[in-house]
Amino acid sequence: MTAKNYKHLLEVKDLHVSFKIMAGKVEAINGVSFTLDKGKILGIVGESGSGKSVTSYSIMQIVDKNGHIDSGSIVFEGEEMLGMSKEKLRNIRGNRIAMIFQDPMTALDPVYTIGNQLEEAVRTHENVSKKEAYKRSIEMLNLVGINEPEKRMKQYPFEFSGGMLQRIVIGMALVCKPDLLIADEPTTALDVTIQAQIIELLKDIQEKMGMAIILITHDLGVVAAICDEVDVMYAGRIVERGTADEIFYRPAHEYTKGLINSVPTLADDHELEPIKGNPVNLTRLPKGCAFAPRCSKCMKICLEKFPDQIELSPNHYTSCFETVRLLNSEGIIDITAKPTVEEEKKEVTEENRVVDEPAKEKTIREIKKLVKDD
Repeated sequence: MTAKNYKHLLEVKDLHVSFKIMAGKVEAINGVSFTLDKGKILGIVGESGSGKSVTSYSIMQIVDKNGHIDSGSIVFEGEEMLGMSKEKLRNIRGNRIAMIFQDPMTALDPVYTIGNQLEEAVRTHENVSKKEAYKRSIEMLNLVGINEPEKRMKQYPFEFSGGMLQRIVIGMALVCKPDLLIADEPTTALDVTIQAQIIELLKDIQEKMGMAIILITHDLGVVAAICDEVDVMYAGRIVERGTADEIFYRPAHEYTKGLINSVPTLADDHELEPIKGNPVNLTRLPKGCAFAPRCSKCMKICLEKFPDQIELSPNHYTSCFETVRLLNSEGIIDITAKPTVEEEKKEVTEENRVVDEPAKEKTIREIKKLVKDD
């Protein structure tokens, strides 16, 4: 694979990230794999602590000092980013991959004007004059809906509301026209009305600039509004992934169903069903499915083995033994059937695979074996 010939804009394979703390080792990311194409919006959802933000920081390689990317691969535009020199990374960050951080109040330096910070973002990555940087900054403020941009360039962050600051932060991230924008909880600190405006702004800008977006959030309403694809994360793993329609109308993992059922709706007959229990302790991950202690459909095998991903449709995957049980009961798969000659040959081939191969490439045959053993 070369930088000029690549299939996906971004490809993350079997990513593992851990943090050392006083209590031990926190396994924050445990084998995350996904791809993102140009012009697409990927939503990553899950509870706090599920690994959403750590995934984004790992892509940018700005993990805290006590954190470490243990293994995996992050390929952007055909280039492997892990092991890349600091100079190359510096050229990619902010220029080809930009990021919007959670809190706009702390994302800007309070002692410099907005104009100074926007111009610096341009001149850091591009060899342009101050006049050209000023012009680009004005254009970007207009794009994100800031009125009187010439006047705003001379003002300081404390002179703006939270919604206006978020627009400015978005403008700063886009000023170098990146190919990929990572938005980490861009609406968390804003009220509902402003949230809707920011989401609409992101969608509009994405269509105008044709860039890809990774939207990290716990708000399923935001995901439903603008995302093409959705990854559901729990305990550092992607437990379900698919198109927005598949995730919301045909959820397969019990955790995904729990997230959807806990969202209030206008329907009179819909009762809120919060997910019981607390998220798993990442310093002591269980041997089986991390969601098992909170799952009402938990089986013995769920406590003993972690389910591999199975393909439900060309764009829909999940890791859940309850789904396997349902598919078996509906006659879609037969977990008691003897393997065919083709499956036996495939199984022999798979036994020779490397240990760190992404779980998404495991077959339904392996899942059948696990359930049968129970």
